[in-house]
Amino acid sequence: MNLYMPERVIFVPSSLKYPLGRDLYEFFQDKEVEVIKSTSNKVAQFIPGTTSGEKYASSKRTIVVTTAKSKKLDICKPSADYQFSLVSSCPGNCEYCYLQTTQGEKPYIKVFVNLEDIFNVIEEYIGQNPNEITTFEAASLGDPLALEHITGSLAKTIEFFGNLENGKLRVVTKYSNVDSLLSLKHNKNTQFRISINSNYVIDNFEHSTSRLDERIEAIIKLGNAGYPIGFLIAPIMIYDGWKDDYRILLTKLKERLGPELCQQELTFELIQHRFTAVAKELIVQRFPKTKLDMEEEKRTLKWGRFGRFKYIYPKEQVNEIREYLTSHIVERFPRAIIKYFT
Repeated sequence: MNLYMPERVIFVPSSLKYPLGRDLYEFFQDKEVEVIKSTSNKVAQFIPGTTSGEKYASSKRTIVVTTAKSKKLDICKPSADYQFSLVSSCPGNCEYCYLQTTQGEKPYIKVFVNLEDIFNVIEEYIGQNPNEITTFEAASLGDPLALEHITGSLAKTIEFFGNLENGKLRVVTKYSNVDSLLSLKHNKNTQFRISINSNYVIDNFEHSTSRLDERIEAIIKLGNAGYPIGFLIAPIMIYDGWKDDYRILLTKLKERLGPELCQQELTFELIQHRFTAVAKELIVQRFPKTKLDMEEEKRTLKWGRFGRFKYIYPKEQVNEIREYLTSHIVERFPRAIIKYFT
């Protein structure tokens, strides 16, 4: 797929105090991109749009170069111990994305340029448990690989973790531009997982992301470069023909990986489709022709840890999904580790 390039880039004042911020300012000077130096951290006024759909679309074409100020990392179970962000939001337009409700009516893409500050916070957290491995997720609030050709931040982060004894990095992505990462000294301290799904889900709901074949090719490259690898199957959806589609997906994955990679300890993370009432309202506004199944009467309510009820599949269907996918994964990948199903 074509690499992402925004329509406008907004620099907040603090961003130009850091080398990466200044590098990005120079990077965009000869690009066909509107470059804005904001005099404050308030940037929403620079992003056009009247309706919810227009604001959303304009935001996805906007990068805000800024700094991460918090020294407190959120817990990121079951993916990792903690999460941190190199970016927030991403160029993708996945209709079901859980970030629909957390990034406001203008979910513009943020790039954080104070990498040394971020790394210092990570080292502080590792120091709290010096005799144990502490794991960190870098793609909970956005997909850093989608912007790596612009920022180079992920490469720096991988090399930072490569020099740590008790810190491990985890990255999940729907993008495939991994070539710049293959020769890095990662020391197996970074695990990449590719988000995969049936063609029905990708084609209908995962807009502006790499195609399935591109994602699989990317994970093969990463595996051959010595990175620990795995797969996130999410969101798992029930629809007419879903069992056949997921069986075909896993069969294709086995064929493409080949015997050597299939014998590795591949991890699988399984997440069923869910939504909240607030998310449904936003999704319908932004994607009025969506095919997402969001009929509340077909779902069960579950209290989420972020203080909202979410609609998940009923228990019988949850068990059916878990048992079906688990059996097909174990059959094809003998050393597979299914980390969780949620």
